[in-house]
Amino acid sequence: MTDPQACHQRFMQRALELAAQGRFSTAPNPMVGCVVVADGKIVGEGWHQRAGEPHAEVFALREAGALAKGSTVYVTLEPCSHFGRTPPCADALIKANVATVVVAMKDPNPLVSGEGIERLRANGIEVLVGILEQQALALNNGFVARMQRKRPWLRVKMAASLDGRTALSNGESQWISGTDSRRDVHRWRAQSSAILSTAKTVLADNAILTARHPQAERQPTRVIIDSQGLLTGQEAIFKEPFPIILVHAPDTPATAVERDWPAHVECIMVARTNMRHVDLTQLMHELAEKQINSVWTECGAQLAGALLTAELVDELVLYLAPKLIGHSGHGLLNLPAFAHMSQVPELTLKDVRQVADDIRIIAVPRRVRGDLTS
Repeated sequence: MTDPQACHQRFMQRALELAAQGRFSTAPNPMVGCVVVADGKIVGEGWHQRAGEPHAEVFALREAGALAKGSTVYVTLEPCSHFGRTPPCADALIKANVATVVVAMKDPNPLVSGEGIERLRANGIEVLVGILEQQALALNNGFVARMQRKRPWLRVKMAASLDGRTALSNGESQWISGTDSRRDVHRWRAQSSAILSTAKTVLADNAILTARHPQAERQPTRVIIDSQGLLTGQEAIFKEPFPIILVHAPDTPATAVERDWPAHVECIMVARTNMRHVDLTQLMHELAEKQINSVWTECGAQLAGALLTAELVDELVLYLAPKLIGHSGHGLLNLPAFAHMSQVPELTLKDVRQVADDIRIIAVPRRVRGDLTS
């Protein structure tokens, strides 16, 4: 006898696989996949490909055609119930006369959460919620974080030698990690809404901070903290016509703030904290207001440490190369001087794998565990 729960999980897993195909293209929308099942067989599939284009349900119902009537539909996110750039998907399911809709997770947007489910039920459609919910949350952690916490999902990337050094004493760091690791970094960049760095890093590395990956359909917004007004607009990063947000402070020199920046550059003002640093929490909220779901950092020890201290880091992505630099090299993070081990930040290892000769570690600060909910 077929186990209904096992069937639900199998078809929802397929819907999640379809949704993941949008990882390079759907932002700021969430990734969504949909599967239409009739008589135990998949008769229609779809995934949301780009913001402003049809949602996953539309593609799946279109492929299923007349077979959608009386079917069971698996969708990774609650069908929308409102008019945006496309009509409500809940209405499309109702019009197709489907019998059951299985939803992995509710829409995290508090303004619409549950409305799509209620509309389906009000029209006689059975709705089951919570099948592979945690996988669905993980897939769209950036979108969920923006909706629930009003800030993006933040990944801090670092590359270091086995003894935890990021550069030689003279600042030379190219290249600590290997070619495959750097290729992996560009894959992460291509999936991110924004790349966060500082003017000092841009100047030191002559960085352009783009995603050079074959599947990159759009370039992440480059967010550069330049509270001292060090950048002039002549640096290599400005030659690429992709969006840049320059983050200034109230005391940034007026000559920098009022400079005639290129059209693809936006300047925003963020307050300083009592520690005289740019208020990173405010910055994250500002980025969420600009519909940025996820942020990838390319920065030094000072900003990385400040983000961790401010409890804004959701994941640390660390590439360890089989090299030894010694105590004179630059350290990984600038953190406060701790007096007791109980004060030391604790991490949970989420993923450890080898990338060619390097090791990639993804670690999660303990306070993040269970942070997002459906």
